[in-house]
Amino acid sequence: MNAIPSTTVASLRDLGGIPLDGGGTVRSGVLLRSGQLHRLDPAADPAVAALGVRTVVDFRTRSERDARPDRVPPGGRLLLADVLADQVASGRMPAAARLRQLLADPAVAEQELGGGRVLSMFESIYRSFVTTDSARASYGAFLNELAEPAAMPLLFHCTAGKDRTGWAATIVLTVLGASPEAVRAEYLSVNAAVREAFAPMVEGFTLQGGRPETALGIIGVAPEYLAAALDEVDARYGSMERYVTDGLGVAPATLGRLREHLVTTA
Repeated sequence: MNAIPSTTVASLRDLGGIPLDGGGTVRSGVLLRSGQLHRLDPAADPAVAALGVRTVVDFRTRSERDARPDRVPPGGRLLLADVLADQVASGRMPAAARLRQLLADPAVAEQELGGGRVLSMFESIYRSFVTTDSARASYGAFLNELAEPAAMPLLFHCTAGKDRTGWAATIVLTVLGASPEAVRAEYLSVNAAVREAFAPMVEGFTLQGGRPETALGIIGVAPEYLAAALDEVDARYGSMERYVTDGLGVAPATLGRLREHLVTTA
């Protein structure tokens, strides 16, 4: 995919250029994804400054935001969309929101996620992206924002930029008309950048006795994670379009506007 070299933002990518049904592609320079923006510095990072970001959508929990607040580009607008709010309110802090804590304590990570449990844990988290009220409200707000031309260029992110962000990219690319193969390839393409960003923590994790496969399961993405969310969509709504309109509350007319300015034809 279109990785953007940045010295202050991890996993920064442009979704532009992905082929769509009918011969069009996603418009370049308007739809961006990344990891958290707590180190963002446009003055020291020409690649970021050149993007001209107008809107940032932050999918993180309140505790994540408080620990590492976003640095929004000058003139940019911040939209908070806490995907995991319902789970946090019920007393659960999902692994997707505790990556650094888990990597810092191999004993806890192995107790919770070792022995192959990391797969089932993340499958459950991905299903919650489809089923919980806070997730539906967050992704609905994200899509409604994308329908506003004045919001572009828009950058969306969570902490590592892989799970909550990966599902957001899957939703928008699917409704724009990307093939399942293209969506899956884009989703998985984050692995190299995330592993690079978390390499020091993974090394420390293994040096303290943690299993490499547990660490990689925590910081990476796998086809099974995405498949769990897609299966939940099919079971509950029958299609991504119905999930977006009925589950996320996005009007068909809004989807039409979104497609108008996010798609370019040859």
